[in-house]
Amino acid sequence: MTRVIGTVARGLRMPIINQGDNLVDLVVDAVVNASRQEGYSLRDKDIVAVTESVVARAQGNYASIDAIARDVQNKFGNGTLGVIFPILSRNRFAICLKGIARGVKKIVLMLSYPSDEVGNSLISLDDLDEKGINPWTDILTEAQYREMFGERKHGFTGVDYVAYYRSIIEDCGAECEIIFSNQPKTILDYTDSVLACDIHSRFRTKRLLKNCGAKTVYGLDEILNAPVDGSGYNEQYGLLGSNKSTEESVKLFPRDCQIYVDEIQKRLAEKTGRKIEVLIYGDGAFKDPARHIWELADPVVSPAYTKGLEGTPNEVKIKYLADNYFPHLKGEELKAAISEYIKNKSDNLFGTMESQGTTPRRITDLVGSLCDLVSGSGDKGTPVVYIQGYFDNYAD
Repeated sequence: MTRVIGTVARGLRMPIINQGDNLVDLVVDAVVNASRQEGYSLRDKDIVAVTESVVARAQGNYASIDAIARDVQNKFGNGTLGVIFPILSRNRFAICLKGIARGVKKIVLMLSYPSDEVGNSLISLDDLDEKGINPWTDILTEAQYREMFGERKHGFTGVDYVAYYRSIIEDCGAECEIIFSNQPKTILDYTDSVLACDIHSRFRTKRLLKNCGAKTVYGLDEILNAPVDGSGYNEQYGLLGSNKSTEESVKLFPRDCQIYVDEIQKRLAEKTGRKIEVLIYGDGAFKDPARHIWELADPVVSPAYTKGLEGTPNEVKIKYLADNYFPHLKGEELKAAISEYIKNKSDNLFGTMESQGTTPRRITDLVGSLCDLVSGSGDKGTPVVYIQGYFDNYAD
């Protein structure tokens, strides 16, 4: 019988994960039990995806705000610090800013505008056009910003982030000055000690600052990249990928993730006889069409995955084949012709016309984005996603 279902993604419910839990056992049991209870068979090349949050929780990878403050002070001293290009987020950055502010006497906070790097807007491009502002050359003080744009609240959260970030800094006892610029070197007119808080552009930002004569430059990926007084840490990403845990602590991006995916794959093979691919995922890489927010506030979509998930899709566009190669065929003849073409397609379709319009992104980014949408970020309670048929095609 011809298969009529392609890719299926199932969110699997799990117990609440706490520090010290055997996450490998819990994930393997959840996958096997779900298949038995729901009546589907596990197959080779299925995918198990585990959200980064439960990995970090099982590891106990947490740090206090005071640990952040100590690390900032150790790296910069306790004078004036330029904090540049943070994202506008209560969950992601505000809690980190609290720790940063506790470690210094003054913060010069430099915000990118009209939005942060993941699309959270302070103002709109239309606002800038109306005022004749060029965001690539013009530098605004907080007073100028308020005079031109007044109080502006985020469209989704209802938060005025300029006021909010100022209040966090001042509540921690630090002096605060806020400016708006998209050029990293602007901050050097105020201080030569700079903490670059951007995520995906951080390497360029730090390079430009050092080339312009900054004395001390670190990124968020270098704060808590080692334990401070026994705190959690992430040697590769530091505070990047962290989330608010409590008012006084953050949950960090998980460490040693490859160990987990390899062990889960091994245990599933032992228990089921199937070679199932495994990845850990965080934020998906997609953009909201209404508010133009790019979801990816984590440093990567997937910090670890098994070898079968390496690479990019190698796919042809069915509608292109139908319209250009087989326009004279219909029905079963067309189906047979396209199926045969797919079976015999090249192993490397890079640059070919028949692959135009496919999605040449990394498989882990595509699968991780799918998983983020399935599991959500709220109360669904499905931190494990089981995917079947992802590597199938029309000819299977």
